[in-house]
Amino acid sequence: MPSYSQLDGALGEGDVAYGRGTPLETAIWRLRSRGCWTDAAELLAPRAAEPAAALERAALLIERCLYTEQGWAEAEEALRAAEAVAQTDEERGAAACERGHLAYASTLLGVRDRADEARAALGRAAALIGPETPGRALLDYRRGLLAQNLGDSPQAARAAYRRAHAGATAHDDALLLSSTWRHLAGLALREGELAEARHGFAESLRIREELGYLVGTVPALASLAEAETEPEAGRLRAEAGRLFRLLGGVPTWLAAQLTPRPAV
Repeated sequence: MPSYSQLDGALGEGDVAYGRGTPLETAIWRLRSRGCWTDAAELLAPRAAEPAAALERAALLIERCLYTEQGWAEAEEALRAAEAVAQTDEERGAAACERGHLAYASTLLGVRDRADEARAALGRAAALIGPETPGRALLDYRRGLLAQNLGDSPQAARAAYRRAHAGATAHDDALLLSSTWRHLAGLALREGELAEARHGFAESLRIREELGYLVGTVPALASLAEAETEPEAGRLRAEAGRLFRLLGGVPTWLAAQLTPRPAV
């Protein structure tokens, strides 16, 4: 995978609006958005005894697992550390939410079946995270992922995504909103609602481009291409493929779709 310095030179400054705040927050966002999760997590290592920093470090390494299918042991170690320093119900609930996400990713990507663990962890998170807090929206989104991809229940997934969408809107969480737009659009596409699907995918792409979330722009482009007709679909796939290669082949689960096939 290319280094951050290589990507920064190739991609330019980008929009760091999502990570704007302290210099540390900005640095972490710039690294995360370019798929440099290990470097981003390393910036938080000196503060690993602080619950918020420990949780963010674990979340970064779990996201790396989801995008690269690697680093499972490091993510597990960071998550255990975050669970150990959590003190309040909200902190314990947030750690349980990450536990559920890691177990979900492992199951989805065929590493190890941890579906029961994912359900139990997200259920535990639901008992600890307050209904009106920002963390509840993320939890609802992840429960939607579980219902859709491990439970084959699109109706339950849609309800969870809608709750997450409303929560992300209320708490001005643009990155989460980009994800709820994309997954609601995916359900619409599955049901043949092309106009609704295009709108949701386009909104997801717009937000991720505005945030400078380059590693997340790849699946957003690929998703919109699925709902478009040629030649626009081809243009979107080509742009997704360009970014995919520039970012070192992540997310790995799009490799078959975005890697050019050799001529026969």
